Amino acid sequence: MTVYCRFGTALDILTGKWKSLILLRLLSNGTMRFSELQKAIPDISKKMLTQQLKELEYHDIVHREVYAQIPPKVEYSITEYGQLMKPVLQTMSNWGAGHMKHMEKLYGEEDEKGAHPSEPRKIDSLGDRVTRES
Repeated sequence: MTVYCRFGTALDILTGKWKSLILLRLLSNGTMRFSELQKAIPDISKKMLTQQLKELEYHDIVHREVYAQIPPKVEYSITEYGQLMKPVLQTMSNWGAGHMKHMEKLYGEEDEKGAHPSEPRKIDSLGDRVTRES
């Protein structure tokens, strides 16, 4: 397997709009229930959150614990193996925060929501979406 293929494999796990946000939330908050994840990432649909969690669970990045009770209780957490991604995600988050500052220096001040007029959507260092109101 070439280096490019290994890099591509890692990117496949992290790519997409939601996986990195889900992982950042779980890494910073620890174990979370499905509803807590939905509240922490308000723009994600229930269907998409379910799909992304299943994919992360398949790759042994996220653990899903189902409790036999009524009403049903399901909790998600980062596996020991998934913890290995923490430095990668933190580095990416730090780079993103630095990039936002770099863009501010290049193009001027941001508005009160943290968005530059030429950039309608940003993600902050914790993975929160910051939008500009039109």
